[in-house]
Amino acid sequence: MIDPRNYQPPADLLTGRIILITGAGRGIGRALAKRCGSLGATVVLLGRTVTDLESVYDEIVAEGGATPGIFVMDLERAGPDDYAVLQNALTDTYGRLDGLVQNASALGDRSPIEHYDIETWQRVLHINLTAPFILTRYCLDLLKAGKDASLVFTSSGVGREGRAYWGAYSVSKFGIEALSQILAEEHEGMGRLRVNAVNPGGTRTGMRAKAYPGEDPESLPLPEEILSVYLFLLGPDSRGVTGRSLDAQ
Repeated sequence: MIDPRNYQPPADLLTGRIILITGAGRGIGRALAKRCGSLGATVVLLGRTVTDLESVYDEIVAEGGATPGIFVMDLERAGPDDYAVLQNALTDTYGRLDGLVQNASALGDRSPIEHYDIETWQRVLHINLTAPFILTRYCLDLLKAGKDASLVFTSSGVGREGRAYWGAYSVSKFGIEALSQILAEEHEGMGRLRVNAVNPGGTRTGMRAKAYPGEDPESLPLPEEILSVYLFLLGPDSRGVTGRSLDAQ
């Protein structure tokens, strides 16, 4: 049995695969996009800041990876027309998706429920849960057009056990875990789509620094060091693995 946390991907693991990654401009999404590109994937970079996405694009190309796609989208404000444009662009350009990593998230407030700002609550739930649901809806046909597609959600430890002061972020990640399980069960036995969630654990990212401002970032692994589970799930070695919630550390 492969331990996904210690998975060592072969150099051609993702050759020929089309993989869309949200939140691809920074943090875990950026590191994963670059690694997928180095393993042969054509990566579609989705994020809200064009300069960040262009930087990732340039790094992937400079390292000899396939030319990525870029799609600028603000998940907080995107409407049905924006998702339809993305769907049509993916269909016209690639005809399918072999992987979709729902990684983009917003932290929101670290405050007790009795003081939690209502607008912030609505914003975090939308970005972290509603937007991934909508994007999945628009991408399902593209995923099922592939022979061996993988849908991966980034979750959190506070999406498995509620913790004081994590408010909307925790609730949204509980929802992501449920969404992942529902989709996995709905597609179980069809053999064309597996769905799983990943808890990355404490990682040296901007969001982590915002959540724990007093923490020594040097005590945490870099995003590049916690990617093994994601790569395992995106590649063919995870065929048959679905409905799981895995730890990256």
